Amino acid sequence: MNDFGGMKKTLLLFFVVLVLLQFGAPTYGATTIGLPDINISISGENGDVEVANSIQILIMLTILSLAPSILIMMTSFTRIVIVLGFVRRALSLQSTPPNQTLIGLALFLTFFVMSPVFTDAYENAYVPLSEGTVTLEEAVDSASEPFKEFMLRQVRSKDLALFLDIANIDKVETKDDIPLTVVVPAFIISELKLSFEIGFLIFVPFIVVDMIVASTLMALGMMMLPPVMISLPIKILLFIMVDGWHLMVEKLILSIR
Repeated sequence: MNDFGGMKKTLLLFFVVLVLLQFGAPTYGATTIGLPDINISISGENGDVEVANSIQILIMLTILSLAPSILIMMTSFTRIVIVLGFVRRALSLQSTPPNQTLIGLALFLTFFVMSPVFTDAYENAYVPLSEGTVTLEEAVDSASEPFKEFMLRQVRSKDLALFLDIANIDKVETKDDIPLTVVVPAFIISELKLSFEIGFLIFVPFIVVDMIVASTLMALGMMMLPPVMISLPIKILLFIMVDGWHLMVEKLILSIR
């Protein structure tokens, strides 16, 4: 009963507040009960200039929040990190190298590979925008152009045709007629297929080592000894002898057109 009475008091107080908000606060003598006004504005000594700068800062913060997604979807990061994950899995190593190391290596390799694209976008988009010679829309178009060219060099024609057909785009004369909404998913699918192909080729020699070790242990009657205990150091030794990390990074960079 006490809970019910407290609930009625709360509902009554809420109703009184709604009435005050709707019809205004009552006046008792010379005292007026009012509610404070809340106003959010951007103003300053320079007026419109500061407002424009504040909007640009807001847009830049939004772009920075989307930067990880842009990095993953529109660069070679997807291919590199998946291949590095396949290498670790093929060696039967669960957490060595750790995820932070692999992702950090993939990031720096991505920056190395994409440096011409980043430089082109910086010089043709950010510098003119900071100097005030182009508008924000023109800067966005100029920045997306080198990324679009890079993705089109990697994408398969089959994947590109798939999304063009889904988007009902029939006539494409130049690359400018292909929107980014078509190029990005086609690029991601192409990167996934190529990275899985590379991962399969990486797995083959290590699977052969596992099969040889397992057959040898079975022939010797060592049924209780896990084959991975013997094959793991052999695979690591084989990977070291062929200088696996150097070879893998070299082939990954050369595979990116």
